[in-house]
Amino acid sequence: MRILSIHLKNIKSHRDTELTFSAGINVLSGPNGVGKSTVFEAIGYALFGVDARDFVSNVDRFLSIGTKKGEIAVTFSTDANETWRVTRTVGTPTKWLLAKAQGGAFEVEEHARLEETEARIAELLGLNNGRPLAEQFKLVIGPFQNEFLGPFVIKQPTKRQEAFDEILGIDAWRKTYKSTSALLSAVQEKIKIIAVEIEAKEAQVVVLPEREDELAKIKTDAEALRKVLSSQTDALRDVEKQLIELDGQEKGIAALQAEIQILANRITDGEGKIRDQRQRVGEAEKAGGVLDQTRPGKEAFERAESRLAELVSKDKQRREVEKDVARLENETQRLTQAVEHEQKEIEGEGRRLNEEEDALAKARSELKPDRMVVDTAGRLSGLRDEVNGVRSEKGLLEGRRIGLLEGQEKLGEGSCPFFKEPCRNVAGTTPKDVFTTRIAALDRKMQALTEALGKLSVEVADAEAAEKQLAALAVRSRELDKQATALAERRARNEKRAATLLALSTQQAEAAARAKVRKEDLQVFVGLDREIENATAERGRFQADRDAYHAHEKDALDLDNRRQTLEKMLRLLEELQKHLIGKKEELARLQEIYNPDRHKDARDQKDRLVAQVASLAQQIENLEKDQKRLEDEIGKLKLLKDEIARKQSERNSFELKEKLVKFLRNQVFKNVSAQLSERFREEISLRADRIYRTIAETDEELVWGENYQIVLRDMADGVVRERSDDQLSGGQTMSAVVALRLALLQTIGARIAFFDEPTSNLDASRRENLATAFRAIDVGREEVTEHWYDQLFLISHDVAFTEITDQMIQLGE
Repeated sequence: MRILSIHLKNIKSHRDTELTFSAGINVLSGPNGVGKSTVFEAIGYALFGVDARDFVSNVDRFLSIGTKKGEIAVTFSTDANETWRVTRTVGTPTKWLLAKAQGGAFEVEEHARLEETEARIAELLGLNNGRPLAEQFKLVIGPFQNEFLGPFVIKQPTKRQEAFDEILGIDAWRKTYKSTSALLSAVQEKIKIIAVEIEAKEAQVVVLPEREDELAKIKTDAEALRKVLSSQTDALRDVEKQLIELDGQEKGIAALQAEIQILANRITDGEGKIRDQRQRVGEAEKAGGVLDQTRPGKEAFERAESRLAELVSKDKQRREVEKDVARLENETQRLTQAVEHEQKEIEGEGRRLNEEEDALAKARSELKPDRMVVDTAGRLSGLRDEVNGVRSEKGLLEGRRIGLLEGQEKLGEGSCPFFKEPCRNVAGTTPKDVFTTRIAALDRKMQALTEALGKLSVEVADAEAAEKQLAALAVRSRELDKQATALAERRARNEKRAATLLALSTQQAEAAARAKVRKEDLQVFVGLDREIENATAERGRFQADRDAYHAHEKDALDLDNRRQTLEKMLRLLEELQKHLIGKKEELARLQEIYNPDRHKDARDQKDRLVAQVASLAQQIENLEKDQKRLEDEIGKLKLLKDEIARKQSERNSFELKEKLVKFLRNQVFKNVSAQLSERFREEISLRADRIYRTIAETDEELVWGENYQIVLRDMADGVVRERSDDQLSGGQTMSAVVALRLALLQTIGARIAFFDEPTSNLDASRRENLATAFRAIDVGREEVTEHWYDQLFLISHDVAFTEITDQMIQLGE
């Protein structure tokens, strides 16, 4: 990935600052207090989510004086060649937005929470390793200026080890060892709880044999009562059979009495219906006479109506012919108007085309460019190349002049303003003014280039004007070509219209002929209206006979059916009378057989037996409830017995888990962090040693020792000597920390890093060697290390970095 640019608005000393960065090494330079470190802090705040209070004690101090709100926008590209912009505001409320470049604009990606934004940025940066982005920035990628040495110089071994274990991500094993202590205690406590539960359940299961004996006794008593209930039920069944017979006799008498009453009512109703049916038969006979009288009139009406329908159909045909005549006449008129209009349009268009072609020929004769203008425009490309060459050369001379002025200023002071100590490069010598002569020579060259650039600019302006003149003539010529093409197309269309005019005239003549023929077809319908009027009048004369016929037709046709219904009703009345006599005879026979006193005694006996059976059933039901209760209780006790067995098995399982946790804590978690630490230290030591040797130019070996202690080894009088902590100078410590940080960044896979004044406490030789080491890393020199980063950001005033940087950014100008 690569950071492309940053925009700071109202952030400390940056009211409105925008910086762009290149790939490789970017060096920020400038006087103290212009906000170089603020740029790194802003990148950490916006891109890595560092809290502003990590930079300042109060968030308001992160803002420019007098402002209430600030904003930082960082634009970066990913390994997938996608461009993103992350924007974060300072002040209330704080907004953290991530946007992707889409079609020349940035489209914001929606996130519900800040945690989602941070996770998405970590994924794009390739740093989604489970550790917060802010921690990765503060600990490794971009430590603050006052914390660059950070955990490397912590005196207490234990605290130093904890700090680097966290940086390397191996502190989880030590934390797991501590956290599993609570897990072990929880398992042991669970074993105790299960033991208490087993003891309580065993106390409840003791009563199981007693409950089983009680259940057996209840089953015996219930069986005896069931036998008594069976005998009483048999007796009740016999009484109920006798009672059913008597109830049947009583119900039979009541039913016969009801049937006799129903039959009597039906006979009365039938007699009334027979009188009504005889009346309906008379009405049908009278309707038959009406039909005979009105039938001739009805038939005459139907003949007139049929004739009228034929005439109406013929009238519809006449209207269709009239419509066709009107349509053909309209079509003839339309075609006549179209022929006249089209003929006028074709003649007018022909006159206009002739006039426009004459004007176009005259315009073409006026378009002839001057030869001198053509030659002047042809020199434009070469002149522009000369201008660019002169400007490039002048820019290089300006860069060299700025570097000489900066070197002259620093040597003139005699004391290093950044390390607060005498400058060792000039100590004990008299500085020589080697810069003035070089600067004067550069000024003369730059003046000559400026004069040449002025002359070339005049020539370029003349060539550009000539080129514009030729371009205008070419545009005019192309426009005339377009006009000629358009005129040719219009003439072709006009000729085509003239060719189609003859066909249009033919269509007009044919339409007129068809209209004439269609008018002659109307002669067939002469006198049709008079025939329709006569047929309508004849139908009206017989309307009354037709209506009377239809009004009585239904009753007359129903005469046979009504006579048959009357006969059927008479037969049914006779059958009902016979059935009534039979029912009265059957009622008299049942009344002789039925005995009311015997029926009452049977009912009383049934009530007694029902009460006895209910009492026995209730006793049996109570015993069954007790049996069910005991069975449920015994079932629960058996379940408790099974639960005791399961609990014992669970206790055995937890005892095995207790052994496993003890084994993992004592045999695994205690040792893994130490082994991982040793592996990381060996790998980082190999890389850091190569970098350190390049910076220090000594035969000293850099080793990251036990508890992450910085150790330097060398040979003194043929004996290996080791030095660490207070035995190292400030320059050695700083060189070692820089080398270890570079190796650490490579190990964790970071592709970007920030170094704020990495040359502090280094002498001139070591500063130059550090610059060489950075450039060697960038190009991948094998004697230092392989190329591992995309971008490296440094804050430095050291002249040595001007030779190795890909981009020097000067602040405070």
